[in-house]
Amino acid sequence: MPIVCYIRGPKMKRTVLTAVIIFFAATHSIAQHNLYRSRKSKVNFVSDAPLELIKASSAKLQGVIDVEKRTFAFSIPTESFKGFNSPLQQEHFYENYLEAKAFPYSKFEGKIIEQVDFTRDGNYTIRAKGKLNIHGVEQERLIKVRLRISKGIIYTESEFTVLLQDHDISIPRVVFQKIAEEIKVNVTAEFEKKSK
Repeated sequence: MPIVCYIRGPKMKRTVLTAVIIFFAATHSIAQHNLYRSRKSKVNFVSDAPLELIKASSAKLQGVIDVEKRTFAFSIPTESFKGFNSPLQQEHFYENYLEAKAFPYSKFEGKIIEQVDFTRDGNYTIRAKGKLNIHGVEQERLIKVRLRISKGIIYTESEFTVLLQDHDISIPRVVFQKIAEEIKVNVTAEFEKKSK
């Protein structure tokens, strides 16, 4: 499943973003003028199984990028995805498959491989290498990302797949043909420089 998180209200949203930035600063000693933070995001996932198509999305992805060190950290609450075929399906997703109470967030942290001049407008294709943590299980991933830099804003888009077995997500045999073993994920996000 995708990177997920559920944030209630603007105060909680600020708290989560602050926590991400503090964690990022503590682990990477980043200078504020190199730090870009997410201002808009959309994460979509699709499970295309033989007996059912499931789609859901979240706009709660939070992240920061240190453009000088080419490092990043993203987090999304598990219970932020909406758009399931039914409330019961959403409940099963949160409680039975991703176990949101035990694993409230999914995360992706790592490094941008390619050198990019983030001060110059243009289109770039880069690879983000890092640890994707879903359902409490980390997997090393290399994800291709399309960047567009325009007037100081970084626009990103990526598509990748997540194998349920890679993150110890079990599907009961009774619904095996209703949930795909491989989930397709699409992520778009915009980043702006953090004000001092």
